[in-house]
Amino acid sequence: MEYALTLATAVLLIGVYLNAQAADRQAKRLSLQLKRLERKTDLLLAHAGIAEPEDPRMAELDALLAQGKTIQAIKLHREATGSDLVEAKEAVERRMR
Repeated sequence: MEYALTLATAVLLIGVYLNAQAADRQAKRLSLQLKRLERKTDLLLAHAGIAEPEDPRMAELDALLAQGKTIQAIKLHREATGSDLVEAKEAVERRMR
């Protein structure tokens, strides 16, 4: 009886692990697909000469950077764009140049 219970638990854990791996692969694939679509959209907008409207909060972000408040600027960028910490930090650093 113990052997059957141990075996069933092992099979269940392996199934959960494989399911998690499949979900992770799908999330990565979708993320790459989204990045490609965004890049294509940006190229189409640039080719057509259409400027993407800038969020009004970006002016506030520039003001924070002018005051040397980088951390607050990163926080504002995250709120405005929904990006994660690393993406927001990189975007703010690019904007500082």
